[in-house]
Amino acid sequence: MTDAVERAYARLDQLGFGDALWRKRLDVWTTDPTVQQKVANRLGWLDAVSVIAPQLPRLRDAADGVRRDGFTHVVLLGMGGSSLAPEVLRQTLGAGSNLVFHVLDSVDPEAVQWAMANAATSLFILASKSGSTIEPNTMAAEARRRVVAAGHTNWGTRFIAITDEGTALHQSAAANGFRDIFVNPSDIGGRYSALSLFGMVPAALMGIDLDVIVSSARAMEAACRVESARENPGLALGAVMAAGAEHGRDKLTLLLPRQVHSFGLWVEQLVAESTGKQGTGIVPIAGESDAMSPGSDRLVVSVTVGSESPDEAVLLRVRSDSIPHVTIRMPDVTALGAEFLRWEIATATAGLLMGINPFDEPNVQQAKDATRSLLDIYQQQKRLPLPEPQAIIGGARLTLSEAAQSALGGDAAIAFLRVIRRNDYFALLAFLPPDDSRYEPALEEFRMLVAKRAECATMFGYGPRYLHSTGQLHKGGANNGVFIIVAADPAEDLAISDQSFSFGVLEMAQALGDFQSLDRTGRRAMLVHLPRRDPALLRSVAAALLDA
Repeated sequence: MTDAVERAYARLDQLGFGDALWRKRLDVWTTDPTVQQKVANRLGWLDAVSVIAPQLPRLRDAADGVRRDGFTHVVLLGMGGSSLAPEVLRQTLGAGSNLVFHVLDSVDPEAVQWAMANAATSLFILASKSGSTIEPNTMAAEARRRVVAAGHTNWGTRFIAITDEGTALHQSAAANGFRDIFVNPSDIGGRYSALSLFGMVPAALMGIDLDVIVSSARAMEAACRVESARENPGLALGAVMAAGAEHGRDKLTLLLPRQVHSFGLWVEQLVAESTGKQGTGIVPIAGESDAMSPGSDRLVVSVTVGSESPDEAVLLRVRSDSIPHVTIRMPDVTALGAEFLRWEIATATAGLLMGINPFDEPNVQQAKDATRSLLDIYQQQKRLPLPEPQAIIGGARLTLSEAAQSALGGDAAIAFLRVIRRNDYFALLAFLPPDDSRYEPALEEFRMLVAKRAECATMFGYGPRYLHSTGQLHKGGANNGVFIIVAADPAEDLAISDQSFSFGVLEMAQALGDFQSLDRTGRRAMLVHLPRRDPALLRSVAAALLDA
């Protein structure tokens, strides 16, 4: 890849991109006025550190007030860019507060009930850039119901809003007397918002030292203003990412030590949603651990934190297989602010070199529209239209997309995994309670066995979280993904206030809607509909697919 990386450096230097990026020069991105306007509306993240710094005293005061007023729990209601950076911050740095912090980015009825079990003493953060996203709005409706039921008739005082200027959420929060309203700059896109109010308000409530986050980001900003691409840590990483994609090494594989293991969640969204469009894209692979298979489609980025490195055995395999390999060294976990900015710049740079707009997400709406259509049918018929299965295992219904049926060429549906080809990636997508110890081991085992047997890169995501993260890549990127969506009927459903459908129906509609979207875009996909939430049944379906 050496020549390709050198060409990328040369092109960036020729464009003067190290300077043009910070000056927000639109001509370096495109000559199309329409695209230029779209880019112009999404470059506010470059100023995020300067915008947030003067607001730190307000954020600290707000957090102090929440602790003083007797709250015991904080529940963030958000999706995608509104939830993933806070979740990374929670898992890496969020142990400095007496408040229990929970990020809810699922409409699974079990997940919702668990997150809201302490509603009487909880503060709810409703985080939504648009203010109209269905998931956080339905979560907020349930939170409001529980807060009122607990005797807090002035329910708005138990809520904080983070949104853009003038959104429906902004107006509603003001009308209902929310405890606080944080208005984020509207020219910051969700996945580039980690260092904005969407990341820093939750960080303050977690008791994280905001000065340390901001100072590390400032140091990275200074380093990334260097004009020479090879000396600029953001541009250099972006050049390597783009060169990898050019050479067929589009599986950007993250090797992370335990301290920052969750960082992969955020990088997945940033890279997949920014680059996965127009039939191309960089496929971010995180959490594979020792199941990682060698391959000519791999590019590895490993991260060390202080003296802690990723699994040494995996690193040894990377070196012995001559896989192109970049190492990022963080002095400690407080350098997370710097890494947020480095990866934002790198991803924008890779998009520029790949000739795409890294700030739009043209295919995300597909699954949303399909879900909405299914919910409309449910409201008319009081049931969701389930697709006909091509196979049934222990009551589990297995349905194939048209592209999968064609690829199997007459083989039985149970042989679905045979459609995985060289340099494909496999994505396991589960509409189940996130991080639940009942289901996660079975899902993780299935993913790892596919990785080893098919010798391919693998992804894993919970729905509907992944719809706001890697879902753009699944539909808009290259047709080199193989997908299994797992959905299961909940044992106990949960109604949604002021809606004719429940959380369980919404979750199932999202699973079915994404399967329809994958089918319509010619992807090789399988829907596994479990009649009950039974880990043993999940394992038996996985075993049958693997055996075939």
